[in-house]
Amino acid sequence: QVHLVESGGGSVQSGGSLKLSCTTSGRSSDGLCMAWFRQSPKKERAEVAVIDDDGSVGYADSVKGRFTISRDNSKNIMYLQMTSLKPEDTAMYFCATLEWRPCVESVQQPMVLHDPRNYWGEGTQVTVSS
Repeated sequence: QVHLVESGGGSVQSGGSLKLSCTTSGRSSDGLCMAWFRQSPKKERAEVAVIDDDGSVGYADSVKGRFTISRDNSKNIMYLQMTSLKPEDTAMYFCATLEWRPCVESVQQPMVLHDPRNYWGEGTQVTVSS
């Protein structure tokens, strides 16, 4: 059983930055495909960034060039550095472990959201004001 806990959310002004963290427990994060999703009111949860165990990454077009995903397996932590934040980035952000392979192609696959093998954290709120 994998347990995920997100932290680092908050309120910032447009153009600001935040760094989210996701801590894994229950097992080592070694070998896991891990991702960040976000969900805003009245919208379906959507994947924004993914990172494989070998460091390969993938991003949704909406965040490319602004968000950076990384991981430290020695600490069982995954990060999402968010810069140049926009009001439309306002959402609850969730981390997840995915069984989708190839891992980094999951960001292009809406069906990955409904994979029952995924593990999810409870989310951290990010609010960007204009």
